[in-house]
Amino acid sequence: MSPTATALAAFAAMLVLIGLRAPVALAMLLVGSAGYAYLQGPVLFFAFLKSSAYHLFANYTLSVIPLFILMGAFAERAGIATALFQSAARSFGKARGGLAMAVIAACAGFGAICGSSVATTATFGRAALPELDRYRYNGGFSTSVIAVGGTLGILIPPSVILVIYAISTEQNIAKLFQAALVPGLLATAFYCITIAIVVRLRPGLAPSIGDAVSTPAAPRSWLQRAVGLATVFAAPLLWWFASLSPLHASLVFALGVAVAVIELAVMPALIVAAIVIGGIYGGVFTPTEGAAVGAIAMLAIGLGQRTLSLVAISHSIRQTAVTSGMIFMILLGSELFGSFLALSGLPAAAAQFISTSGLSPYVVLVGMLAFYILLGALMDEIAMLLLTLPVFFPVIQALDFGMPPDEVAIWFGILVLIVVGIGLTAPPIGLNVFVISAIARGVPMTSTYVNVLPFIAADILRLGLVVAVPGLALWLVRALN
Repeated sequence: MSPTATALAAFAAMLVLIGLRAPVALAMLLVGSAGYAYLQGPVLFFAFLKSSAYHLFANYTLSVIPLFILMGAFAERAGIATALFQSAARSFGKARGGLAMAVIAACAGFGAICGSSVATTATFGRAALPELDRYRYNGGFSTSVIAVGGTLGILIPPSVILVIYAISTEQNIAKLFQAALVPGLLATAFYCITIAIVVRLRPGLAPSIGDAVSTPAAPRSWLQRAVGLATVFAAPLLWWFASLSPLHASLVFALGVAVAVIELAVMPALIVAAIVIGGIYGGVFTPTEGAAVGAIAMLAIGLGQRTLSLVAISHSIRQTAVTSGMIFMILLGSELFGSFLALSGLPAAAAQFISTSGLSPYVVLVGMLAFYILLGALMDEIAMLLLTLPVFFPVIQALDFGMPPDEVAIWFGILVLIVVGIGLTAPPIGLNVFVISAIARGVPMTSTYVNVLPFIAADILRLGLVVAVPGLALWLVRALN
């Protein structure tokens, strides 16, 4: 059997194993190991295996993954998510569908200090679902809103998925974070617009102002708003002196103004987000250093507010270890499988075939994104990413989009991030839907899937915009570099 045919057979075997519910990491390890040994022989395979795991896990950049997960775990157990939701409810709660919009806004804020979609979904399933039920929101509509809001945990930087993409494709993590900000905020706006349209067309999904028993929370005072605005004014001044860049300061200021309507209860979340994101964008520290600073800052805030007990800290560390271990095992499986594919010559052959096929680069790109959407509806997002990048990325790099290769790589990363978000909610798998269904056991999963379809339509529209206008993803990168 030729090396290319071997690689295609390996793909089929791995999909069969995943379909049989074998762990993704194990499937990639077994198929990659068997393929490598078949092509190179057992001696060379064991020689490669002896050093590959060490060189992979000794990579300093990988430490950013557990640090961001730990920061999100501390934030969840410190009550930050609940405070964000309550604050957003004060702004949106009286409008029809306002509490659903509050969930989206709170998820966006939490995403800036979390980086995990599943964690964001689970957190707001516990923090927001009881309130949505109390104000008689339709169960399927409530769970669908939380499921799509959870995707903002990876769309709003920092994002664990982007870190994995950066490591796999050897791209700059900070630039990918910069590129993700505008599409992430665009997703927040599109979701809120979708909610407004859906509840107008189907009023039974959400109560009107008169139907609510009471307002979700007492309104903010002007003093609270003034304190919040003064605090966000101080942050860009500090960054201006640190980076000597008015542009960096104005970006942090814009981030602050976007959430300046919040009150003191959620100022810790704003401060941590401003420190981490502002510090990374301003070049004050690297993403890994920013993740460490954010985790320590969130721990200090939780201890200072007495919302983090020793038990909660222990659970956060255990959760971080389990999640990081799962991701690292998938990375190891991807390393073996990617090395096997490189030996087979399949990625190079695919790039050569497509570059000489005469197809438009955008036709190839749209085909890849459509494949990602289909694949994302069937398997885990990290596994999907690591499974396809060894083949797709060389093809993208071989195509001419009228941009430098480094910009194409960043733009493609953001497009992949968007389709990964779609896969997290699309039937029949939709990992976020499974997570929220495990929490809302009284809501049929089919009801969640039906109500999530308008949000998927909004995601596809946003994907089309970013494909047609690459500047939406690249503007901030070009401005800051």
